Amino acid sequence: MGALYLALLHHPVYDKNGAVVTTAVTNMDVHDIGRLSRTFAVHAFYVATPVPTLRRLVQRIIDHWETGPGSTYNATRKDALALVRLAHDLDTVVADVEREAGRLPRLVATSARDGERRLSFAALRRSLRDDGRPALLVFGTGWGLTDEVLARADDVLEPIRGVGDYNHLSVRSAAAIILDRLRSDR
Repeated sequence: MGALYLALLHHPVYDKNGAVVTTAVTNMDVHDIGRLSRTFAVHAFYVATPVPTLRRLVQRIIDHWETGPGSTYNATRKDALALVRLAHDLDTVVADVEREAGRLPRLVATSARDGERRLSFAALRRSLRDDGRPALLVFGTGWGLTDEVLARADDVLEPIRGVGDYNHLSVRSAAAIILDRLRSDR
């Protein structure tokens, strides 16, 4: 089975008006997606932001749980946060995964928007099981990954569809649903 990596991009993403922006890092995203990554056997979870202050914030969160007071307060959180890695941008993440895995990862973007080419959850699940190539699942913040990032991806995963016309999950919720669909046979 190929290794699964996650990346949470904070740039380039869209804001609600369609402008390309850099979004803030949230403590909850780092914690919750780190815990999801540990629960669903993700190899590593990258938080990518070009903003040095935000990278320092993420490093402080990691340090608190790995070596600070949090390391003895909650050992399971320490295990989960050990999977979190910092990166400047998507290129840095891809290079790190390639260096570690020995192969260029399959880049799979996520999007709540419909589009022409969308990979089904079942097809990606089969690929993760049968293909030895590492996969990098890329999540966006704000109002989603830019068209440039989607075009760069090898595949774009089909969107999660609710039962109504409202379709704006938090990235933490989307990551949980997607990882459950990819890692289980349900």
